[in-house]
Amino acid sequence: MEQTAVETSTKKHTISVYVKNNFNALSRIVGLFSGRGFDIDSISFGQGQEPGMARITITTHGDEQIIEQITKQLHKVVDVLKVQDLTYDAFVERELALIKVNAPKASRSEIMQIVNVFRAKIIDISPESMTVEATGSQDKVNAALGMLKQFGIVEVARTGSVALKREFHGQT
Repeated sequence: MEQTAVETSTKKHTISVYVKNNFNALSRIVGLFSGRGFDIDSISFGQGQEPGMARITITTHGDEQIIEQITKQLHKVVDVLKVQDLTYDAFVERELALIKVNAPKASRSEIMQIVNVFRAKIIDISPESMTVEATGSQDKVNAALGMLKQFGIVEVARTGSVALKREFHGQT
């Protein structure tokens, strides 16, 4: 059977946006995505190194044409100073998840073993539950969630990705 449709490659992209830290910056960027129908997989916003500045990390997906449109539109936002698609550069990326899991006494040692495997931390404990802090790549956090699911997950609070371009590539 012959394929007639042109395949487009959709890929996850991590975009770092450096903006003036004011009330409207985040809403303008989110409005840009919703107004043009671009998908946001995750978004995180935090104060930047310099006073009055903030860094937004957006993970999205799409083909090259869509990603080009997104970056061009982001450059047009008044408060945006720099847009960088980190996808094709070396970069470090982390997510944080707080996972409250059922933890009767009979299950606690097994939960603690899983927490150790993922280099996560138990940050709260009660007679019936534990709260686990897991950080790492999206895949690592997903894997930790998958392993803890068997005990009964009560609540999950999860950040989006935060990412920075890696400056040192191991070449001297």
